[in-house]
Amino acid sequence: MSRRGTFILGTILLFLMGLLAIYLLGKAEPYEETIKHGPSPEVKANPYLAAEHFLRRQNIRVNRADGLEGLATLPSQGQTLLFLGDRENMTPRQAERLLQWTAKGGHLLFVAERLYDEDDGKSGDLLLDQLGIQQYLAEDLDEEEEGNETPESPAVGDETPETAEAPDEEPYPELTKLYLENEEAPAYLSFDTDYHLYDSQNRAHAWANSGNATHMLQLYHGDGLITVLTDSWIWQTRDIDKYDNAWLLWYLTQDSDVTLIYSTDRTDLFSLLLRHFPEALTALALLIGFGLWSAGLRQGPLLAPVSRSRRQLEEHLRGSADFLLRRNGQQSLLQGLQQDILRRARRRHPGFERLAVADQWQVLGRLTRLPSSTISQAMRPLPAQRLSAADFTRQVAHLQNLRNAL
Repeated sequence: MSRRGTFILGTILLFLMGLLAIYLLGKAEPYEETIKHGPSPEVKANPYLAAEHFLRRQNIRVNRADGLEGLATLPSQGQTLLFLGDRENMTPRQAERLLQWTAKGGHLLFVAERLYDEDDGKSGDLLLDQLGIQQYLAEDLDEEEEGNETPESPAVGDETPETAEAPDEEPYPELTKLYLENEEAPAYLSFDTDYHLYDSQNRAHAWANSGNATHMLQLYHGDGLITVLTDSWIWQTRDIDKYDNAWLLWYLTQDSDVTLIYSTDRTDLFSLLLRHFPEALTALALLIGFGLWSAGLRQGPLLAPVSRSRRQLEEHLRGSADFLLRRNGQQSLLQGLQQDILRRARRRHPGFERLAVADQWQVLGRLTRLPSSTISQAMRPLPAQRLSAADFTRQVAHLQNLRNAL
C-alpha cells in the first residue's frame, strides 16, 4: 500500500473512533457512589470516642486516664470524673480514695455494676454499698413497694414541675424522663429499663425515672456530688445522638473539666507482651521447655574427655571388637575367624579347597599338630542360637589357637 493510501486509511479510522467516542460520551451519565468502610480502628477501640469529641466541641476540657494512679494529683474542685470502665477488680482502698476525692468538691459519675443481694445484705459493688444505693431488676420489683419507693420524677432543682403531661399524652412513654426546674417538657433518655436504682438511705436529691424504674440518682457527698447511673450505653457512639442523651452528658459535666476512666486495672508488662507479642512469648516458652528437658536427661556430672596420651592400641582393638559384636553379632565374628583359617590353609596346602570337609580337618591336623577333636570343635558349623558368653569365649579361643598354629 502506498504512503498516500496508508494516510487515508488512518484518517478514516481516527474519524470513526472519534464518532464512537462522541456516541459513548452522550450515553454516559455521571453518578455518585458512597462506599462505607465501617468505623476506624480508633472508634472500635474506644466506644466513647464520640462522647469525647462532643464534649470538646462544647469547650469542655477532656482528659483520659487508664487507672486511678493520677487521682492523688487530680484536683477535686471544678473536676468531673466519669468512671465508665469496669470496676470488677477495684480494691476497698481504691474505693475509699475515690470517695475521699469526691468529698473534697469533685463530681463523681459511675455506673452501678451489680445487683443487690437480699440474703447477703450487699451487692459486692464497693461504691454502691458504701453509699447505700441498691440496684434491682425492674421485673422483680413489687408493684406496691415500687409505688412507695419510686416517686414521680422531680426537677433537678428539687422542685416538682407544676405542669406535666398526662401519661396518655407522653410522646415517648418507654423512655426515661428528667425534669428540670422552669422547664415545661422533660428531657428524654434511652436508658436500659431493665434495671432500677433504690436509695435506701434517702440521700438522693434528684433522679430520673422511666415508667417503672429509676435510672439516675444524684446525691451530695461531703462538698462534692455523686451521680449513679444504671448504664452508660446512652453515651456510646451508637446511641449518643439519640433523643437527649448527648444533652445529658453536657448537662452533667458543664462548667468543669472532665476526666474519663475506662479501667481500674493497671496493665503490667507481661499483659502488654502477651497482647502484642504472643508468638515471641510462645517461642520463648518452648525454648525454656526444651532447655529444661535437655538438662533433665543428665544423671550426675559430665565425664571429662579422655586424654589422647593414654589411648593404646589395645583399647582401639577392644573398642572395634565391641562395636563389631554389637553391630554384626557372634555369627559374623566366628565365621570371620573360620574363613581366615581356611585362607591360611590354602596357602600352605595347594588344592585344600577341593578336599572334603573330613579331609580338610585331617590336613589341618597335620599342619597344626593339634588333635582332631580340637579341630572339629573349632571348625564345625555354628549353631543358630546365640551362644552364652562362656561358650562364645571358648569357641573364639579354639579358633585363635588353630589360626596361630598355621
